[in-house]
Amino acid sequence: MLYAIMATDKPDSLNDRLAARPDHLARLQQLQDQGRLVLAGPHPAVDSADPGSAGFTGSLVVAEFASLDDARQWADADPYVAAGVYEQVTIKPFKRVFPA
Repeated sequence: MLYAIMATDKPDSLNDRLAARPDHLARLQQLQDQGRLVLAGPHPAVDSADPGSAGFTGSLVVAEFASLDDARQWADADPYVAAGVYEQVTIKPFKRVFPA
């Protein structure tokens, strides 16, 4: 089943985010290589693809996991969690409708 992992960044966490980014992207690449990643990306803090020093307010990952518990375990092991980037992480089942 698909799950949406929605994370909210802590204020002033841009430097921690940038430091942990290579490890974070490597984990997402693993999901993609396994054919389980639907989409992933950050939420810019301003209306720009490159928010610069404004940074980001969080992230969204939609991926396939065997269960909600598996999705939680994967999210809990994220390098952004270990680096203290995220203030909150919410995980919900996701039903893809479009694109079909």
